[in-house]
Amino acid sequence: MGSAHHIVQLFFGLFVMGFGYIMLDVTVNTQAVAVEKILNRRWMSTFHGSWSVGSFVSTVSGGLLAHVISPQSELKAVAIIGFILYIPGIYFLLSGNEDEHKGVDGTSQGKLSFFDKTSFPLWAIGLGLLGCLLPEGAASDWGGVLLHEHMGIGKGVDAIAFATFSLAMITSRFLGDHWLEKYGPRRTVRVGGFFAGATWGLSIAIAVPLSAHAKVPAAIIICIGFAAAGLGIGPMVPAFMNAAARVPGVAPSVALARVNIIGLAAFFIGPTLTGGVSQLTSLPIALYISVSLLIFTGYQSRVISADKSLLPGAPNSA
Repeated sequence: MGSAHHIVQLFFGLFVMGFGYIMLDVTVNTQAVAVEKILNRRWMSTFHGSWSVGSFVSTVSGGLLAHVISPQSELKAVAIIGFILYIPGIYFLLSGNEDEHKGVDGTSQGKLSFFDKTSFPLWAIGLGLLGCLLPEGAASDWGGVLLHEHMGIGKGVDAIAFATFSLAMITSRFLGDHWLEKYGPRRTVRVGGFFAGATWGLSIAIAVPLSAHAKVPAAIIICIGFAAAGLGIGPMVPAFMNAAARVPGVAPSVALARVNIIGLAAFFIGPTLTGGVSQLTSLPIALYISVSLLIFTGYQSRVISADKSLLPGAPNSA
């Protein structure tokens, strides 16, 4: 993409990057599932926390470097650094046999119909995943716009909402394995969804009208809402990923690929849906789509097993 001089070249670069990203996402989550089963200890949320740290650092460093080097040079540098770092990463990957494509009875678990009795739990889990990924995208894409255009917060300072959201998510993901172990994935997702949705929604309802009279208190209140959303969403994705990997009769990589089809649709649907509704009404109202989805995700926690075990063969859904 850094070498693109035509829209067709840029399109091709974006397509290849997206294709590779999804393959990488499925692969590393499958590796995380295998690590948890080998150690019989939760690590998935910590791994996702590492991803969140990388995302946050790259956003901040990218913004700082934008004043020093061109976007083209920055993309090329990222490509070179990434390529070098992948070499030791690939070397230390676990064996592909850990994916359990062959079940205990020797039958293949690597094939899955689009719609059948076996795939139905994955669709239910995928909807839960969509319900937490779409609000995550909304916080990223629209947080600054909300503060700047609807609350009168100055440019630069308006990034505080997403920064608060990101730091809260990073914190909850590094704490997430402890929460998932202590309270169980179902309860963690249920409480997180209801708490995040209710607090975020209440903060928008209070902060936006208050900003016309008192900007500093309004900014604090809206940041509390974004922080609550980050805290609630943090452990949700790892919990749904683990639930998918435990569906009986399906190899973890196949299960994760299926739920990713559904969950990552949020990144295509979310910005368009939020932007379209904000054009018809307003952005604060449009953000209540995300608020409602978080509450729905709390309800959708019922598709996750209440069993805290990580041992192979533990049932996925109630």
